[in-house]
Amino acid sequence: MQRRERLESAYILPSDAAEAVLVGRVWSNAAGGPCPVLIRNGLVLDLTGLSPTMSGLFEIDNLAEQLAANTSLAELGTLDQFLSGEAGRLLAPVDLQAVKAAGVTFADSMLERVIEEQAKGDAGRAQTIREKLAPVLGDSLRGLVAGSEQAGKVKALLQDIGLWSQYLEVGIGPDAEIFTKAQPMSSVTCGDEVGIHPISQWNNPEPEIVLAVRSDGKIIGATLGNDVNLRDVEGRSALLLGKAKDNNASCSIGPFIRLFHGGFTMDVLRTVRVSLLVRGEDGFEMTGESPMEAISRAPENLVAQLRNRNHQYPDGAVLFLGTMFAPVKDRRGAGLGFTHEEGDRVEISTPSLGRLVNWVNRTDACPEWTFGTRALFENLAARGLLGKA
Repeated sequence: MQRRERLESAYILPSDAAEAVLVGRVWSNAAGGPCPVLIRNGLVLDLTGLSPTMSGLFEIDNLAEQLAANTSLAELGTLDQFLSGEAGRLLAPVDLQAVKAAGVTFADSMLERVIEEQAKGDAGRAQTIREKLAPVLGDSLRGLVAGSEQAGKVKALLQDIGLWSQYLEVGIGPDAEIFTKAQPMSSVTCGDEVGIHPISQWNNPEPEIVLAVRSDGKIIGATLGNDVNLRDVEGRSALLLGKAKDNNASCSIGPFIRLFHGGFTMDVLRTVRVSLLVRGEDGFEMTGESPMEAISRAPENLVAQLRNRNHQYPDGAVLFLGTMFAPVKDRRGAGLGFTHEEGDRVEISTPSLGRLVNWVNRTDACPEWTFGTRALFENLAARGLLGKA
């Protein structure tokens, strides 16, 4: 499958790109391998002199301030030259970091997970169950703060009427669901295909904010992500989460990580609205939106549950924060809800972070993941950069 359009830099960059400190990763034809980069004024600037890995780059203190003040970085080409393939290509803006995700962090998607569980992965039963549960669970869960005293009262109420679920436990209980979304080095990025496992007949994109977290737990920036999910697989059993989530090309991150700097702060991030647009070759179109203000746990709380004295990430991590948007628009027939078709164009966007655009294909038709950690270090060694990683 070929990409359906050539993306341009102005389309994928944040609306205020001139004020943003944007870091990413490219495969540079001139350098002969992957390079951490700074995106400035449409140019791709080489950061390998600071660190040849994104993991090492993020450990630098006051990174955003240093990059904003640095005017002597070498140019690798223009962003449009990388988007066209002339100078190389974009890579996911992470390398050695763990790729983690928080689940069931928004009330609406929490309800959909309970529906998946009740439907046992059968999309045809979902609408009937939705109509039964939504009036009860929707009103009970909206606006609840996870782990609060009020959440505990709602839990007791739902248990009394037989509506408690493992998804509600992690959605409003004290402990968040944190899982491994993908292996380090396996994520795809803007312009790539995203994969749907061929066994799945009920699946969807999950538009999310993704945090960049240093080894010490400090949150240094954010980007966009697509936590592609197989609803029928996870609905059969929560123990199949790994099979539902971690597949070839099933994790997309990017296009760039925006570092907290100037007017872009965590408080600003809390107010963003993440938009979703799906367009199919069959003429189908679906839109949706996830307001970060509706999240049931503070991002800092999720990071604290990810990285603490009991669990460390010496190479850093990125953390998907979850999605409110669980698509239910019928596609293959009345009451069957949404599922992807091959060739779907998926766009996830918000003005402060830009646009993440991908095309859907089968996981066994997407390019295989072959460039892992060993290949990275072999490449860095060949380029004389290994001592700086």
